[in-house]
Amino acid sequence: MPSDHAEVQVRPGDEGDLVALTDLYNHYVRETAVTFDTTPFTPAERRPWLLSHPVDGPHRLMVATDAGSGRVLGYASSSPFRAKPAYATSVETTVYVAPDAGRRGIGTLLYRTLFDALAAEGLHRAYAGIAQPNAASTRLHERFGFRYVGTYREVGHKFGRWWDVAWHEKEL
Repeated sequence: MPSDHAEVQVRPGDEGDLVALTDLYNHYVRETAVTFDTTPFTPAERRPWLLSHPVDGPHRLMVATDAGSGRVLGYASSSPFRAKPAYATSVETTVYVAPDAGRRGIGTLLYRTLFDALAAEGLHRAYAGIAQPNAASTRLHERFGFRYVGTYREVGHKFGRWWDVAWHEKEL
């Protein structure tokens, strides 16, 4: 692990993070195909998402901050996999790191904290959809025991082109 982990704190997200989390996510909306959202959000529009991730339970939000400045460096979350009741023991996980904070192990730290928090929640599987190509995200998920299960071909259309999504699963 990089030595600068001591400079990063991970904690549950709260309403005080809303603007920073919205700004971070909007970077990925505007600049990448990592998310298939195409229109940036206002903090008010993003608030229901934040509130759907309480401090406990299977749907969590973990935020990494710079220990000195308090600046949000990234976040990881677990959300419902699908809305139907039989899916309740499955979650979809995701991680976003500030573009200038990559390659510091922040994604690893966030996922480790998230999966530690989920360990006692009675969950069966975690799923991750990774827009392709994204070798860094694939490596992160494989480090956490995710296995490739299949690809949805040309499932998203953004920036004038089609994107594949590779699906990975992890036993919890």
